[in-house]
Amino acid sequence: GKRSIALDLRREAAREVLYRLVSQADVLITNYPQPVRERLGLSYEAIRTINPRMIYAALSGYGEVGPDKDLLGFDVTAFFARSGLLDSNRYEGQAPGVVMPAQGDRSSGISLFAGILIALWMREKSGEGGFVSSSLLANGLWANGVGAQAALLGGFLPPRPPRERPRNALTNAYQTADERWVQLSIVREERDWPVFCRLIDRLDWLSDPGFDSTVKRRAASARLVALLDPIFASKPWEWWRAQCDAAGIPIGLIGRLQDLAADQQARASGAVVPSLSEGMPETLAVPFQLDRVSLGPRARAPALGEHANAILQEAGYSDDQIAVLQAQGVFGEFVAASGLTDTSRVAVAADNPDAKAG
Repeated sequence: GKRSIALDLRREAAREVLYRLVSQADVLITNYPQPVRERLGLSYEAIRTINPRMIYAALSGYGEVGPDKDLLGFDVTAFFARSGLLDSNRYEGQAPGVVMPAQGDRSSGISLFAGILIALWMREKSGEGGFVSSSLLANGLWANGVGAQAALLGGFLPPRPPRERPRNALTNAYQTADERWVQLSIVREERDWPVFCRLIDRLDWLSDPGFDSTVKRRAASARLVALLDPIFASKPWEWWRAQCDAAGIPIGLIGRLQDLAADQQARASGAVVPSLSEGMPETLAVPFQLDRVSLGPRARAPALGEHANAILQEAGYSDDQIAVLQAQGVFGEFVAASGLTDTSRVAVAADNPDAKAG
């Protein structure tokens, strides 16, 4: 349901347009670093002067204060690398792994959204706007919270051992007969160990002195994995799913992105919803649901700058004034280069994209 206007904020006339829009708005969100905000006239102080009720929300790489506040921060550097997530999720002796793009960006956006909602509620009580901030670093530490909190108390886990000799063979990955990887997750061992042994027809393990306690099973994890590998490899995933579900044994398929096209649960639960954008029949919904409110797309995603005319007209600009703004380059160099005269179809860059945080 978003609409799009794009302004080249390097131009003073474009900043004047922005300030008029700001005077009529409730929330401004930016992911520019502080020096860029200052250079573009987009600082909190400048915006607050125009609209004291504005909720100003900033997402940065490393936070608003401190020695690294002006560092360029991207998902992989600030969220994953600095927070220890990359190091925490590698096997001992191995280099840090790789991550999919924008994982930290997306979860950090939800954090900023929560802060905005709280600030709006506070404004209802006080009548005043406010400054909301979040950072990729803070969200990465939050995501890595179990290990990070332990580290604050002086506790550190050793590097993760390889799959063949894990800390716990009952919370380990195994490959099935149809070459799918599954994650076994037996954490209530006193209850589930006997059930699991019956499921795999290895009741003899219940009397095996090497497996008769949690401590001993941990010590013999490599031996247990070597025994479980051929057992899991003897049956396909659907067999394991049905049998483990019936027995109450937690197990999950290690999904592949190509599985999403056929994932009925993702659609039934509202995680995947129809899209109104051409060439994109489905899309991801926000990761929560509300009763009586549909959170799926209400319109197709806009092209960059698509609604410039309509937005400016609603803000009080006449067609002649919009034409002057276009002639001044307010909508960026794209117009001049393409020969477009319809500002409702303009695509521009606000500033050097390499200067963005996140």
